[in-house]
Amino acid sequence: MTPSRAAPGLALLFLAQALATGATTASTVLASLVMSSLGRESLAGLPSTLVTLSAALSAGLFGRLMVRGRKPGLIAAYLLGVLGALLGFLGGWHHVVPLFLLGAALVGAAQGGYQQARYAVAEHVPARVRGTVMGAMMLASVLGSVATTALSGLLTTLAARLYTSSEVIGWLLGGAFLLGGALLTAAWRPVRVVADPARPASAAPQLRLWDREVRWPALSVVTAQGLMVTLMSLTPLRAHHMGMDHLQVAGLVTLHITGMFGFSWLSGPLLDRLGQRFGYVAGALLLLAAALSALLGGAWLGPSMFVLGLGWSLCFVAGSTALTPYRSVQGQVDALGYLASAAGTLLGGWLLAQTGFAPLAWTCAALSLLPLLSAFRARPAVQSAPVAAD
Repeated sequence: MTPSRAAPGLALLFLAQALATGATTASTVLASLVMSSLGRESLAGLPSTLVTLSAALSAGLFGRLMVRGRKPGLIAAYLLGVLGALLGFLGGWHHVVPLFLLGAALVGAAQGGYQQARYAVAEHVPARVRGTVMGAMMLASVLGSVATTALSGLLTTLAARLYTSSEVIGWLLGGAFLLGGALLTAAWRPVRVVADPARPASAAPQLRLWDREVRWPALSVVTAQGLMVTLMSLTPLRAHHMGMDHLQVAGLVTLHITGMFGFSWLSGPLLDRLGQRFGYVAGALLLLAAALSALLGGAWLGPSMFVLGLGWSLCFVAGSTALTPYRSVQGQVDALGYLASAAGTLLGGWLLAQTGFAPLAWTCAALSLLPLLSAFRARPAVQSAPVAAD
């Protein structure tokens, strides 16, 4: 299948992922506010923790399920998210904290599955354009966040009618978005791209995390994910301590999201043209620059958050394209990424409280060099050609 013939299927996956991003924006991102409204402000961070840990636990399970077929696993993930969002809404609406937390955990578990849709789009096309289609999918994710923002007025109106908050209604919108994602995925006809005849397709599922073809791309993905989430979570706190107001902190987050997704239309094709090694090296240097510029503080925090997102994008997409032929380990790699994120925010928060931001920034700077190992130790990417639908 050529990229042009794959376009209808890719469009369905892009839209489904956009809806999934919108669901996250409408629900779990503001879960701390729901907990506060339920009188549990001391546990405001618990929903996010449950989301991350549930995603880490489920990613490997969904990965194994998708070895046999991508479509059933993605649909199951979206439907699990629908159930979680509905329970989260009911828990928030009726002030039942355990039910709300159960919903958050199920939505997190769903994320561990539907975030692997990036591999589905990469399997749709030859290896030479995988970076481009992954970049396009990341750019499409922005549409979901825009849709959620555009519907904020409707959420406020519906919240007033149900005598609740717009943050609680956001979970209902999230469930609707995820149901839309399930329906779009159900309409998708998968076409898998596997290794060329010189490398039997049956060999790919036998690879394990510590095999050379896997461990170095995985190192890039996990490192980028862990550092991005850690600095994304804790740099705004540093900005707050430096006297920045809510609007200025929101501006930092906007710059970060722009770096993550806004230039994926450019970074994806660059990876296809210059290779995954370029992504590992450029991404590592940008992550290093993000950590060091965050250390400077003040006016440097904006550029720091931007290059943090861009560095993550390069390392993450480069590693993901390299891992596309190896379905059996994709879920495990994602699980490690979620665990790295949870460990980073937990240990980073403790380090920040105990010693200040400087030791945290220097630690992140040192870890940001790990993708350089991926650049010089990983084997060249497997060139692939399309085969029959799986």
